Amino acid sequence: MFEGAKVAVVIPCYNEGHLIARVIETMPDFVDRLYLVDDCSHDDTVDVIGRFVDENPDRIRLIVHDVNQGVGGAIASGYKAALADRMDVTAVMAGDAQMDPADLPAVVAPVARGECDYTKGNRLFTGDAWNIIPRVRYLGNSMISLLTKIASGYWHVADSQSGYTAIGLRALETIDWDKMYKRYGQPNDLLVRLNIHSFRVRDVTVRPVYGVGERSGIKPLRMIPGLSWLLFRLFLYRMGMKYVILDFHPLVFFYIIGLVLFPSGFLFGVYLLLMRVFSGPVAGTSALFAALMVITGLQFLLFAMWFDMDYNKDLK
Repeated sequence: MFEGAKVAVVIPCYNEGHLIARVIETMPDFVDRLYLVDDCSHDDTVDVIGRFVDENPDRIRLIVHDVNQGVGGAIASGYKAALADRMDVTAVMAGDAQMDPADLPAVVAPVARGECDYTKGNRLFTGDAWNIIPRVRYLGNSMISLLTKIASGYWHVADSQSGYTAIGLRALETIDWDKMYKRYGQPNDLLVRLNIHSFRVRDVTVRPVYGVGERSGIKPLRMIPGLSWLLFRLFLYRMGMKYVILDFHPLVFFYIIGLVLFPSGFLFGVYLLLMRVFSGPVAGTSALFAALMVITGLQFLLFAMWFDMDYNKDLK
């Protein structure tokens, strides 16, 4: 237990037979239960975990997926098991030893003390992060994190793709885990769902860990187009649920007007530029109209973001 709270850790695993033993062996003693979720691995992950289960069946539980569901699906399975056992705080740590167990008390503490409902590890703000994290991953994560701020409403969360998290029982009970996105966009989807229910989320600085033998097929820059589309859909979902159905706020109209005027004015301006290059002079009034649409649309978008930031300023 940690300060009177029952603590569990969910560990999603996919072909982690060479590193999962290190994760289990270095787990802090205050963790009451480990939920290791094998997402249809093709190596000896299940066998390695099984030996630890035999040694400590009361603390370690193995959940095996017959079909690969993605990291989000594995986390959801672990969350549902923790909910069934009524764990007060449930953290998530990767099965590839990329999360420093020494940071777990800092991740768990704010939730255990009731200061917030969800904590999220921030790898980007440590002093040497730029040198530790591969540059492509750092830049890709930073770009996706910026888009996630807009989509989720948690403008203070700096590292949206970090999987080092902890969630409280009340939030665990509220979220429908069967509807959560099951693959790489799971952290972004969860932030949106937490914001809809006005849960408090806190950034916690953690140490990035690389070069321990982990293998990752994720290419952050290649993921940006697909994740951007997912974030746009999540943004629309949050706007509808939070500011139309559950409550009402005029920022919805600001966003609608801005999303209509800004791209329309930009495209109209590009059209006029091409006309000027290939066909000759264009009417000055047309150029002014395009500029007015761009400027007005941008102002509406910025005001909408400002309203959203103000509405969610207490969710820290």
